[in-house]
Amino acid sequence: MEKHIGCLVMPGDVLDCIKPVEENKKVILGPGLIEDGNFIKISKPGILKFRQPGVYWIDCHQKRYVPAKNDSVIGIITQKPGDIFRVDIGGSELASLSYLSFEGATKRNRPDVKIGDIVYAKLLVANKDMEPELVCIDSHGRSSGMGVIRKGGFLFHCHINLARKLLNPECVVLKQLGRRFKFEIAVGINGRVWVKANNEIQTIAMANAVMASELMNNVQIETMCKKLSKVSSGIDED
Repeated sequence: MEKHIGCLVMPGDVLDCIKPVEENKKVILGPGLIEDGNFIKISKPGILKFRQPGVYWIDCHQKRYVPAKNDSVIGIITQKPGDIFRVDIGGSELASLSYLSFEGATKRNRPDVKIGDIVYAKLLVANKDMEPELVCIDSHGRSSGMGVIRKGGFLFHCHINLARKLLNPECVVLKQLGRRFKFEIAVGINGRVWVKANNEIQTIAMANAVMASELMNNVQIETMCKKLSKVSSGIDED
């Protein structure tokens, strides 16, 4: 299998070196991989990636989001019919979000959610035969950072490939920015990012830095963040 990791694969290719169920090993198929009988097939072009202990996925420059169960996404409330909110998550159809899917919500204590609000949520249901269903609570009924975002800030869109990089705990650009600035950020795997810094200028600078980092290497990212820090501090680099 190692010879395929990091290589370009195309839709229809079969990865016959891994099976859906291997002895003493749990295999998790991420985006771009589908199970077809006893074989794993590629469903979209890109680079085959692997993470221990047994997670495989296809890394590609994708802009259109395809909902997947347990994905954390940023959505926008677009409709409020009855007890269900309709949420735009960038997929082919709107997702549903029950008013009871918020921490502390009851029939008498309804959450304060309005059309146009931004929500950070997780996909509870996502398959081709049912509409996506979101929740803003974990299995213990806690928000765990999810819910309505009403702190100002700036919401922007990026490639899904970049969103995955930002969600990596070892993300270089966020570590470099975190050493120099105080800011909050929420990243949805659907290619939406919300960021807020000390002021509007720094907030826009954060967003531009994140977008610019997509095609940079680690050295270029560090150089960019150093320059950004000097500019925001009013230091003349000349």
